[in-house]
Amino acid sequence: DPRNLLETGVEVMIRPGGKRFQPINLLSGGEKALSAIAVIISACLVKPVPFVFLDEIDAALDEVNTVRFNTILGEISVRSQVAVITHNRKTMHEADALIGITTDGTAASRVVSVKLDS
Repeated sequence: DPRNLLETGVEVMIRPGGKRFQPINLLSGGEKALSAIAVIISACLVKPVPFVFLDEIDAALDEVNTVRFNTILGEISVRSQVAVITHNRKTMHEADALIGITTDGTAASRVVSVKLDS
């Protein structure tokens, strides 16, 4: 609505590989996640930034797409420092360093960090 730009929505059309263009609200959860990741990653590849911080971005990905995601993260990490919060073992396996929070059962948390050899 050109008369009310602040209240006008935006319709995003996506074309997942092998499918036709469709509104984003008709995609599956995984397709929506991949589309959002594609936008973020594309921006990082076109205009590198010094630091990229991603929180559970790989949670909705299946195993094949997690491997693809990690490959692209490797490309981004050449030009940017990348930090990822994740519970995904495959993503953790690709990291140069891991930082975790653990507890010994006494309700006291401690930080554990591990530098991995590449």
